[in-house]
Amino acid sequence: MTHCHVVEQAKPAQRGEHSGARVIRVAIVGNPNTGKTTLLNQLVGAHFSVGNWPGVTVEREEGSTRFGDWLIHFTDLPGIYTLAPSRDSEDERVALSYLSNQRPDVILQVIDTPQLDRNLPLTVELSELGVPMVIALNMADEAQRNGISVNCARLYELTNIRATPTNGRTGQGVRDLLPLIVQTYLEQARPNPPRYSDALDVAQEQDGSRLQFGQALLEARIAIAEELARAVLKQRPARVSGVSTAIDSLALHPVLGIVIWLGLMYAFFKLSFDFSAPYMDWLDGFINNFLGPLAGIALGSLKAPEILRQFVAEAVFGGVGFVLTFVPLIAVMFFLLTLLNMSGYMARLPFLLDRLMHRLGLNGRAVIPLLLGLGCNVPAIMATRTMGSRHEKLILIAMIPFMSCPARLVVSSFFAVLFFPHYASLVIMGMYVLGVVIALFTALLLSRGVFKRVTPSLIMELPPYRIPHLRTVSVIVWSYVREFLYRAGTLIFAVSIAIWVLLRFPFGASPEQSAVAYVGRAITPIFAPLGLEDWRISTSLIPAFLAREVALSFMSTIYAAEADSMLDEKTEGEFDIATNAYGQLQALGEAVILSFRNLASFTIVTLEAGQDNTENTLRSVIREHFTPASALAFTTLLLLYNSCLGVFGVMAKEAGRNFAVGFLAYSFVVGWLVALLVYQVGSRLPL
Repeated sequence: MTHCHVVEQAKPAQRGEHSGARVIRVAIVGNPNTGKTTLLNQLVGAHFSVGNWPGVTVEREEGSTRFGDWLIHFTDLPGIYTLAPSRDSEDERVALSYLSNQRPDVILQVIDTPQLDRNLPLTVELSELGVPMVIALNMADEAQRNGISVNCARLYELTNIRATPTNGRTGQGVRDLLPLIVQTYLEQARPNPPRYSDALDVAQEQDGSRLQFGQALLEARIAIAEELARAVLKQRPARVSGVSTAIDSLALHPVLGIVIWLGLMYAFFKLSFDFSAPYMDWLDGFINNFLGPLAGIALGSLKAPEILRQFVAEAVFGGVGFVLTFVPLIAVMFFLLTLLNMSGYMARLPFLLDRLMHRLGLNGRAVIPLLLGLGCNVPAIMATRTMGSRHEKLILIAMIPFMSCPARLVVSSFFAVLFFPHYASLVIMGMYVLGVVIALFTALLLSRGVFKRVTPSLIMELPPYRIPHLRTVSVIVWSYVREFLYRAGTLIFAVSIAIWVLLRFPFGASPEQSAVAYVGRAITPIFAPLGLEDWRISTSLIPAFLAREVALSFMSTIYAAEADSMLDEKTEGEFDIATNAYGQLQALGEAVILSFRNLASFTIVTLEAGQDNTENTLRSVIREHFTPASALAFTTLLLLYNSCLGVFGVMAKEAGRNFAVGFLAYSFVVGWLVALLVYQVGSRLPL
């Protein structure tokens, strides 16, 4: 058990005392996998935000909580092992820059208590900064099970740093940190500076070698940390085996480990797609078939102009509805991803797949974002924050958009069933394989050309397996869902409005006479070599950038035989609110039942290509304007050029605007060239 001295409860600050210092800025620092984010979640609850540090793609999490008269603001720094800046580690540069330039009022170091000796070298480095410090001896329950005891009174005597045991998973002892932080801040209790030996002066004088001095400094810090650990740590003999050891004997096996990983990934996508799909469909119907008409009736009762009613029903609700339909998928994916991460399994994947990814200029961390890309490219790009260096992140970000997502599956399934009914599955699988091949080509191009660097070695510490706390998982998932809505949703919503306006500009014009049609005719020569000579097809590529499946509905509008069929107007008499509301509740109940029923099937139901529900009119018209070869070229182009506006927006946020624009041009050129090759070969085959 971890024994710590009792610290008196901090008294509320009196008015005028430390004027202007009612806010205490606390930097949370610690090694990776010490439970910093979990601890932050317990301290501030749902009131924390996720963002990026300025100028880099390292994730930044912040939050505040009140304690007496004090507002304590926490900033969670990236997990690091040292403050020495590495050329390839943005994490270390961000942490050192913040601690050196912004100087927090208090540093809260989170330590993995069962691995105390490995965490103390960072404690020694932090002590050199002269900033008041508090230590959270996290995972105290595991320490107790392992017979580990830490003498906090002795630790305070030697370092002048207060410490207390915590359990970030359950929240036990976490609130005890607040009085320690306030008391440390009021007393300005700075750590005792480390006392190094004269060997450092000797190393610095010999030829002025910075490398030799740095090595001597590192050895001195480790020596001080080992001495400190011997003074405060008591531990019974470690058990030879345990749950984590037994699981790792299978999970890290070179053969069985791969099999287990593939099984878990299949289950991950099975749960993500099949469980969320019914809710996505229900949200789409609820917003477009209930809220949209309801808003139209409300505007009609206010005698609003017809053009305004159409705008609200189609652009506002249609645009927002498109974004919201992805929320169930995002939530389920991040829920499962957080479970895997907090359980300790995710930290083991890099060791299984590091050798393969190393050949692409990456390391094993790249596996998870690439797999996420098969579900949705947006959260996959957001997941690249786990990469250790910027060049690895950029390579991975450039690969992800070529992973075929379900939105592109809608288009490829439509054309595969329409033109290749006997080989539809083969065509769809071919599109998936083509995307992977182009992604690998892009990675090799960047790693061997643009980023000619040696991939940094993978150094990670394997945490023990843990049972995640449901409340903590839920709060973390909500923070990512909220970020997705803010980042991707605003862009998609804005562009959906712009498309709606352009389809009716000049106002009152039909789609064939609109500004969009004019643009479509202008860009048709670019796509004519691909067999896409109809301006209506070229025009559909514009909203396809908003979302791939929109291309089909857009073509349906363009090819509509009757102009009045484009808008299904409902009067108040035709739309009974109570009846439709009851129908939506029934549909929600059916979605809940279907979501669990989908899980009963071994196969991924939502990825099975079935019969297309599009009207026969659209299918017959498209057959007249496409050939099998041009249909394959059209599908290939939609697969390869930057997947959607949401991906472009998130890519700009994560990698920078210039990179996003450059990749947009690159993906279009690659998509055009491959589509040209597909069309030329397909035209010469008896398709």
